[in-house]
Amino acid sequence: MVKIELFVCDELKFSLILKRKGISLPKISEMSHKSGFVNIIGNPNVGKSTLMNVLVGDKLSVITPKAQTTRHRILGLVNGDDFQIVFSDTPGILNPRYKLQESMMKFVGTALIDADIILFVTDICGKPEIEEKVLAILQKTKIPLLLLLNKTDLAKPEEILAKREDWSALLPSTEIIEISALKKINTEILLNKILTLLPEGEAYYPKDELTDKSERFFVSEIIREKILLNYHQEVPYSVEIVVEEFKEDSKIIRIRANIYVARDSQKGIIIGNKGDAIKRVGIQARKDIETFFGKHVFLDLQVKVSKDWRDSERMLKYFGYNQG
Repeated sequence: MVKIELFVCDELKFSLILKRKGISLPKISEMSHKSGFVNIIGNPNVGKSTLMNVLVGDKLSVITPKAQTTRHRILGLVNGDDFQIVFSDTPGILNPRYKLQESMMKFVGTALIDADIILFVTDICGKPEIEEKVLAILQKTKIPLLLLLNKTDLAKPEEILAKREDWSALLPSTEIIEISALKKINTEILLNKILTLLPEGEAYYPKDELTDKSERFFVSEIIREKILLNYHQEVPYSVEIVVEEFKEDSKIIRIRANIYVARDSQKGIIIGNKGDAIKRVGIQARKDIETFFGKHVFLDLQVKVSKDWRDSERMLKYFGYNQG
């Protein structure tokens, strides 16, 4: 019997020692690593952003009761020792009425192509409807597809069964999972299912990252969320935020942001009587930004007019909508 003493040597030296001594060891297979893009799509207001935040474990996507809240494609990373899930939240599927919405739908189109797994989110409210082009893609896709019937905590069993049957008629070979993102019902089952479908591969992003978006992006989204919650009709949909300055020291973050509107009349509505409306937005946004970063924040908001920016290629590119 040969005794091998190993003190300090790398793997190559160790294998050479074994070879010289005529010893062969069985190969020990390394633990396989899984990674992939799990893209969340669906009609407006079905709970895609709520689901994204629950799955990632942090608030990355803006959530309001209003449709078209999500404008960008936002990535959220879930990491384990042997996996990385890259979740992707996308705008709600709609028929575009102006160039901004066309850009939003490009994010959806890209998500249908580059996914390793597609999560199509619907809910128990209303009729099972989906834009024809998207339905045709989903019916033909070879990408693993899960249909998530959300908000099932609000429905009776017979109502859920009826919705399952309706969606099975549209997407007959698709697995349906009943969930409630808000109540976190079956979200662990969903995560486990995703892990079984995830392909093997190296991590796409460093394991200590949470998202691909910048600090400035999340500041702008928090401000826009408060505008969506505080204003009505078309005004919130005519607003875009640009963070012009973000300066951080050991005690405080100083932020200067511009709120762009599409018409002169909207500027007055955003500011409000004696500045009361924008002051309210600023206070609400500052509190959430402080919670997000865990630090005191000074927030300066200004309102500017960019005429009909939603149909301006130049302004859409400036606002970051030039990528699919």
